[in-house]
Amino acid sequence: MEMQNITRVLGSNPYPGRGIILGKSMDGQSAVMAYFIMGRSENSRNRVFVTDGDGIRTEAFDAKKLIDPSLIIYSPVRVLNGTTIVTNGDQTDTVYDCLKNDQTFAFALRTRTFEPDQPNFTPRISGVVEAAGNYKLSILKSAYGDPASVQRFFFEYNSPIGGAGHLIHTYKGDGSPLPSFEGEPTLVQISGSIDDFTAQIWNSLNDDNKVSLFTRFIHLKTGLVDSRIVNKNQ
Repeated sequence: MEMQNITRVLGSNPYPGRGIILGKSMDGQSAVMAYFIMGRSENSRNRVFVTDGDGIRTEAFDAKKLIDPSLIIYSPVRVLNGTTIVTNGDQTDTVYDCLKNDQTFAFALRTRTFEPDQPNFTPRISGVVEAAGNYKLSILKSAYGDPASVQRFFFEYNSPIGGAGHLIHTYKGDGSPLPSFEGEPTLVQISGSIDDFTAQIWNSLNDDNKVSLFTRFIHLKTGLVDSRIVNKNQ
């Protein structure tokens, strides 16, 4: 698989939806992660990321405009015993609870399915970064838009290479209904500092549709974390 430029991949897609990038910094010193959300409706755009313990949660920017919190208010990032969990929905809590009970990432997600937002049936995307820097990604999606059929895909990356990461997102692009992501996570280049990484992603996302971005570098030897949050609604 040819390594892609993040700017080119995201900049050419007006609506990738929600996305996760996991990988390793160019110097090999840090595990790298990013999570972004986008929105087309007023309800989806009325959100911000806020810090919540070791992770983050979504909040309504204007509580008076919040219509239905069921699929837009959740904890995208939580941390358990050095493992960082990142997802696009309340399956973050499912993974957290299962790992806490010595069950696996895959076991947790086999209890879940795609989102019930007919006709889009938005995929659930999830990832974990382990203390050693190994990471996993998953997507749960409808089979060709059939609400009765779920497909579950899991991808594992051990001993990741410095300067490389993988991007997975919910939609191939804009549309009605929205077309789900297809294939393996995209191999992308990771370079520069956390501020460079953050700016590259944020500036690549469609200006009208981007909502919030979270990035984190986790130093593999010390476990120290460095995080950034960017919200369109300030």
